[in-house]
Amino acid sequence: MNTCTLTDTQIAALTALRRRLHQHPEVSGDEAGTAALIRQFLRATSPDQIIEGLGGHGLAVVYDSGHPGPTVLFRAELDALPIQEQTGLDHASAIPGVAHLCGHDGHMAILAGLGLRLADNRPAHGRVILLFQPAEETGAGARAVLNDPRFAALRPDWAFALHNMPGMALGSVAVGAGPASCASVGLRFRYQGREAHASLPETGASPAAALAGLMAWVARHSVAPAMGPDFRLATLCHVNMGVPAFGIAPAQAEAFVTLRTVDDNGLEAFVQDISTSAQEHADGVSLEISRHDHFNATRNDPQAATHVTRACEALGVARGDFALPMRASEDFGALSGATRTALFFLGAGEGHPALHNNDYDFPDALIPTGVSVFSRTLQEVLHDN
Repeated sequence: MNTCTLTDTQIAALTALRRRLHQHPEVSGDEAGTAALIRQFLRATSPDQIIEGLGGHGLAVVYDSGHPGPTVLFRAELDALPIQEQTGLDHASAIPGVAHLCGHDGHMAILAGLGLRLADNRPAHGRVILLFQPAEETGAGARAVLNDPRFAALRPDWAFALHNMPGMALGSVAVGAGPASCASVGLRFRYQGREAHASLPETGASPAAALAGLMAWVARHSVAPAMGPDFRLATLCHVNMGVPAFGIAPAQAEAFVTLRTVDDNGLEAFVQDISTSAQEHADGVSLEISRHDHFNATRNDPQAATHVTRACEALGVARGDFALPMRASEDFGALSGATRTALFFLGAGEGHPALHNNDYDFPDALIPTGVSVFSRTLQEVLHDN
């Protein structure tokens, strides 16, 4: 297949798609309308198969050469964030309190652009899967897709994904072998004691000391060390204790803590450390610890990363200035344990608003670059396989 550039008409169609997606965002687990819009757009490319409802509202669009060869998967995310947008743009979110402030709308437009290329340029051998994954923001979507019985027939030999990155030069690309994004998990600590009159706190069982011990532990681990194999970072995200009254010694408390490390094994050890400490401080009160928003670390396969690097070199795409791995987590990490993967970062501009900021909007100028890098990466894989 060739990797010629998109036509002006195709770029206009993809830009319109991106802005329509931006106007109608859906949060994790509720992406039915988003998946339907993508399905409608890509039907015109005559894919060989469309699988709906994969791992939730996931969508797999398959282009098959009909000849033996590798299965190459490219992924984008369907979900938006529960944040109120404040861009003032004509295409701003029409849904109060929900917005595409991470650029998943742009990622979907890029992947749809790859579908436009595949409509007239089927791979010479093997097959290509465009996966529009649900629930990336919660860390649940990729594992749900992998656990869907229908995914067994789609299981790829290679998987690629991109994420736009503000702070990097517009259109530049950063990629490398090894860690690409951190593992993380959210822990909810729920304490239960017994209320008492504030003048007689000794007659009750307050969680205050236990909560203070937990917060002190987090504080000792909340200064980010230099990135390396032993990187550990704890972030206190939410605390609540008792009721807003001066006459009652509290009985309940809860805290939300996010832990992150470079790899999955390190994360499990970190979880064990904080859990042991929290239990030791929970004297006289009960403690329940639950896990939420678990993201596996993303680890780039050396050869997969090389395919992306060669694609960028062939296209003349500049190398981005970005230190890997990124501290943030990416649900694509679940695929790292299932196949050879590469996650790369596409520069959104050095002065661009940060991800998850309420004034963020995906730069439409990145759509052709993203499509070209995906297309050329596919060519590199097929050439070597």
